[in-house]
Amino acid sequence: MKIIEAIRIAMRALAANKLRSILTMLGIIIGVGAVITLMSVGRGVEKYVTDQFASAGTNLLFIVPGQLTGGPPTRNTNTTGTLTLSDAEAISNPFQVPDVAAVAPEVSGSTTVSRGKKSFRAPVSGITPSYQEVRSWNPILGDFIATTDIQERGRVAVIGLEAYRRLFEPDEYPIDQTIRINNLVFRVIGVLEERGGSGFGNQDETILIPLTTAQDRLFRRRTISGDYQVNVIYASVTDADRMRTAQEQIAEVLRERHGINFLDEDDFSIINQTDLISIFGDILGALTLFLGAIAGISLLVGGIGIMNIMLVSVTERTREIGLRKAVGAKRQDILGQFLIEAVTLAVLGGLLGIAIGAGGAQAISSFLDNFSAVVGADAIVISILFSMAVGLFFGIYPAYRASQLNPIDALRYE
Repeated sequence: MKIIEAIRIAMRALAANKLRSILTMLGIIIGVGAVITLMSVGRGVEKYVTDQFASAGTNLLFIVPGQLTGGPPTRNTNTTGTLTLSDAEAISNPFQVPDVAAVAPEVSGSTTVSRGKKSFRAPVSGITPSYQEVRSWNPILGDFIATTDIQERGRVAVIGLEAYRRLFEPDEYPIDQTIRINNLVFRVIGVLEERGGSGFGNQDETILIPLTTAQDRLFRRRTISGDYQVNVIYASVTDADRMRTAQEQIAEVLRERHGINFLDEDDFSIINQTDLISIFGDILGALTLFLGAIAGISLLVGGIGIMNIMLVSVTERTREIGLRKAVGAKRQDILGQFLIEAVTLAVLGGLLGIAIGAGGAQAISSFLDNFSAVVGADAIVISILFSMAVGLFFGIYPAYRASQLNPIDALRYE
């Protein structure tokens, strides 16, 4: 009952000086609001990046030519290399790489795509039917590239949603319509589902055509032996737990095919999708905490404001303190009263800051497409607890001063 009474008295004291109380809470409000906004946006970015990688397919390995190194090449280091269609076929062999479920080679480049008077430069990829399964990218209209299209070197195309918007009128039916890719006529057979943009460009501008057509008509890239080159090979692993094993199996096959000696570096790189997601998640998580810590500095400023106003309050209410002591209030009662007032100021400021921070995070989300800030329950709980800690810490000294006042001197105070 004493605590409830103390809270009631604290609320009454704060209500007596509304403007001063609001200004005192302002530092806490701004600090908590900034922390909530930054942490929510940071987690939203982390989720967005994770979703972008996940949208590329599940349990995915990216095999690219050349060695991805951060420094200058050393002896026995192959920083350049090639991947071929035969490499992709070897990786897809279940006897050589049993942990790979599906393989999708891709040859790609940027070229002019047009229809009538509309044209733009778009990324064009030559792919196989397995690309749909490996990359988890399905048409929302029409069909995907089929095996017969590969065999017949068909001039057919599956276009991204943004490419459709740029080449066709709104509500125009694109299936069986023709477009030009590098002045070659292609028939549209499908429109892909929306993927959205990323740091690597807008995926929805992509146009997919049969791999054989791309190799013969657009991107004539062959090795000295006459084998077709590819830009990247995607490999879907049977199970997430087998990613490392599959990576080692692929490396062993490619090293043998490329004649790489035991001590020599690979002339290819295998990128693990899980590792990429984990690395980006760790970086963004650390950045979010760093930004939250910077924003938390304003909480300390708010705490200093609480201490300052509580010291003023002690001075203003000296006679009240003396009177309460004269009628039997103990030191711990006075100490508890002023601590509760300080904590109440901090918690009220924290609650208002949480509301403002959550609103700010949602406002940022509304301005960005395909992005949603994540207001975590842990961030809210931490903000409230930290606000209480700030109120306690910065309220101890004023409360202690109030509890140490001599009742006789306090009653004489003018």
